[in-house]
Amino acid sequence: MTDIEIAQQATLRPIDEIAAGIGIPPEKLFHYGPYMAKVEGEAPPRRGRLILVTALTPTPAGEGKTTVSIGLTQGLARLGKKAAVALREPSLGPVFGVKGGATGGGYSQVLPMAEINLHFTGDFHAVTSAVNLLAAMIDNHVHQGNQLNIDPRRLEYKRVLDMNDRALRKVVTGLGGVTGGVPAETGFEITVASEVMAIMALARTTAELKERLGNIRVGLTYDRQPVYARQLNAQGAMTALLVQALKPNLVQTLEGQPAFVHMGPFANIAHGTNSVRATEMALGYADYVVTEAGFGSDLGAEKFFNVVSRTAGFAPEAVVLVATIRALRHHGGAREFGEPNPGAVEQGLANLEQHVNNIRQHGYDPVIALNYFASDTDEEVELVRRFAIERDLRFAVADVWARGGEGGRELAREVLAALENPGRLQPLYELDAPLADKITAVATRVYGAAGVAFTKKARNAMRRIEREGCANLPVVIAKTQASLSDDPKLRGRPSGFEVTVTDLKPRCGAGFVVVYMGDIMTMPGLPKVPAAERVDVDEEGRITGLF
Repeated sequence: MTDIEIAQQATLRPIDEIAAGIGIPPEKLFHYGPYMAKVEGEAPPRRGRLILVTALTPTPAGEGKTTVSIGLTQGLARLGKKAAVALREPSLGPVFGVKGGATGGGYSQVLPMAEINLHFTGDFHAVTSAVNLLAAMIDNHVHQGNQLNIDPRRLEYKRVLDMNDRALRKVVTGLGGVTGGVPAETGFEITVASEVMAIMALARTTAELKERLGNIRVGLTYDRQPVYARQLNAQGAMTALLVQALKPNLVQTLEGQPAFVHMGPFANIAHGTNSVRATEMALGYADYVVTEAGFGSDLGAEKFFNVVSRTAGFAPEAVVLVATIRALRHHGGAREFGEPNPGAVEQGLANLEQHVNNIRQHGYDPVIALNYFASDTDEEVELVRRFAIERDLRFAVADVWARGGEGGRELAREVLAALENPGRLQPLYELDAPLADKITAVATRVYGAAGVAFTKKARNAMRRIEREGCANLPVVIAKTQASLSDDPKLRGRPSGFEVTVTDLKPRCGAGFVVVYMGDIMTMPGLPKVPAAERVDVDEEGRITGLF
């Protein structure tokens, strides 16, 4: 059966029962039908233990971090533990593009699957509206006399749409004569790439949200001075659009464990984790909380360690590193990653080793979780097991797609054993270090680069950020997810390469500096055959084709 067929055959429990199971009182629930709710109010004091799930470098075969995260949560519950999972919300771009849905797979899913993958509780629509409200207010200010002296040629703020639409990457606004506004070159980003999405994932209170929104830098004046959203008095109205969306969403796994699914910044162009508020709420109600960071450890996990944990004041106590035989075949040079190839697997283990090193230098010995597929051979599995044993790492085969929580028991036991000697976060750099040093630390120690080159544009941007007093922020490096390097064609564990920084942009509201390496698209395009072509609705209203 397909993922959506499995989901549609599942029997969901009322969300009130899911909430009651971890002590959330009914008066704190704002319902969206019988199976989805937002949780109101502040989180209780943290009591849970946080487990971070990351992976080796992504491949076209997929790694299944979300599936493993859900399967691990179900496995912990099978061992009698009060566990919850905290995940990002799916973006409509990947849902209708290449990747498909983002609610796990097989018998390790969060439900209701179709609703979560589509409009859910409207959070992304609220973010889209807030972003575009500020864009409209900027253009209106320029049109109505431009008291702030904003230079339309140096606007840094873009409109958004939560859909892959390459035709919107570069547009001209303000056409149509005097009444049409002031012409300006701009473009659209996908909603999840916006600074507002990052802010929503990092803010914990309405007051903090409003302050961060006011700190969004929208562009420069004619004399090159920064202009912020607060100078346009936009933060109040933006907060009004977002205040309901700031509340975490509660749903359930296929086996009835609570799932906090909230916000969804991408990990290759933002920090790539669910909201701090949702994770804190999960830690306040559950004894064990599983969360994931987007893409490989060089992207989502590095940013979780150096950005999210610093902002939130919490850190994981254990880390799970997901690998698949198919991905290892790919990184080992195999052309067909669906066919047995022990030689390629052995070669591909070099990529896994870099990710092990990445996690260890942040203070953790990862548990290696082999996400099992039917095409895996015993010989190939044994190669990965031996790899883990030789490095004194815990290892488990996670057969969670086919067997759900039962297939996650072995991994759950290994994670519980790892928690007996928990890791302690060691950030990679000090915040007061120069920007160039922070970038170099990530590039050389996490990516394995031999060095970093800065274009003239990047050096000018770095100097401007330092002059404006934003150099003490953490860095969020935007690069390809397909390689440890900034070249998506380099598989495995490349060496001797140099990464190139092409630009830097301060995200003063989110509280980090985005560092661009290579050609990064913030508005994806649809593939030749988009996933949207498979999606349909039958006469009874049942959605099909969603993964």
